[in-house]
Order: sequence, then structure tokens, then C-alpha cells
Amino acid sequence: MGSIFQFKGFEVDQANCPMRINTDGVLLGAYAFSEQARHILDIGTGTGVIALMLAQRFEQAQVWGVEIDQLAAETAQQNFQKSPFKERLHIAHTDIFHWKVPVNFDLIVSNPPFYINSLHNPDARKKTAKHTDEAFFKGLLAFAAAQLNPNGELQLIVPAELRNFLQIEAEKQGLYLQQILHIRSFANSEVIRYILSFSRQQGSQLQEEDLQIYADRAVYTAAYKQLLRNFFLAF
Repeated sequence: MGSIFQFKGFEVDQANCPMRINTDGVLLGAYAFSEQARHILDIGTGTGVIALMLAQRFEQAQVWGVEIDQLAAETAQQNFQKSPFKERLHIAHTDIFHWKVPVNFDLIVSNPPFYINSLHNPDARKKTAKHTDEAFFKGLLAFAAAQLNPNGELQLIVPAELRNFLQIEAEKQGLYLQQILHIRSFANSEVIRYILSFSRQQGSQLQEEDLQIYADRAVYTAAYKQLLRNFFLAF
């Protein structure tokens, strides 16, 4: 696979990024929702693909990407500058805990590192991109609670086993689970990922949706293709 991934509206160079474009990222970029978001943040932007997808979808929004890996941040900046949305895209090479936040946000998204208490990758850059601990998620939730606008949303794509932990920790920060997208590979498969949507709204009924990726081996479902039809050349 080459380093350039061509989308319908932009291209993404992945050459210097420890985490390449993957299904999790593009699903979050295509699915994340907000009513008239003007300020959007992608935490751990990597190549910048999620930020680019959101800039395409939310035409009035200013979109920030924060990335701790220097080479990845430089690559994301280059990808931003080559895109039709370059005037609305911003990169910060830092972590969220040391960032001087320029605005509060209507939408914060993240495809975070999620291997907790597991065997760490010997490649230091891939370890940073893929592995984390509970303290990181607690910090991320506290950051979101402080930096979201009153009606803002935090949306994360995570493995199924993190759902309960994140729901409990989010409530400690005054953020409540509003919506869940259950993602399965096949109709009879276990859930492999959730997209969890949190806000400050308390007491509302939880909304749940399902997305199946494959109808058969190497055959995508109509729902998956519909979700990504504005991005993938093949759809």
C-alpha cells in the first residue's frame, strides 16, 4: 500500500505516521454529528484524516487537530495545506493537557489509543499511538468537560470493553451518554467497536443504532457504503 490515500475531496499522505488510515478513523469522521458545529477538535489527529472529513462535512466549521507525535503533526499540517479546506484547518503539536486552547468546542472527537494494560509495542511511536492507560481517558474526559460549549458533544470510537468504564468516568465529569453506534463486522458478529456520544444533557433516553460493515466476505453493506459514499472513490 502506498503512502498516499486518495479520497473524493482530498488526499492524505501517511508516510510519517505511526497510525495509518483505518476503519475506525474513517467511521468516526463520517458518522460524528453536531447541530451547526462551528468549532471542532480532533484529539490525536494522526494523519489528519478525521479532521479533513469533518472539514468537508461541516462547511462553516473551524477544525483543530492536536497531535503529540512531531512527524505525524507535520504530516497532518501538510495534508491540511493541500486540501480545499486549508483555511479552516489548524494543527497543534502538543498534548491536550499542555495545550493553550484557543476556543471552546461544539464537537470534540477522538479515535484514541485504547490498548490498556496490554503488551506494549516495542516501537516507541506506535506504542504512543496505540497504547494508553486509564489516567489518559480520565484526563480526556476532564478536558472535554472543561472545553465543550454548553450544548457540545464528545464522540469517541472505542473497543466494546471500554464502554462501561468510559460511561462511569464521564458521569463523574458531568458528561452523560446520549447515543451509541454498535459496530459489527458481520450480522452475527460480536460488537467490535462503539461510537459513544456524550453531552451535558442528563436524563434523556439513550439512543442506540447498529452498523454492520460486511454483507459477506469482502462485500460491504449498503449502510457502510452509504455512510462513506462522499469520501471513498470505490463507493
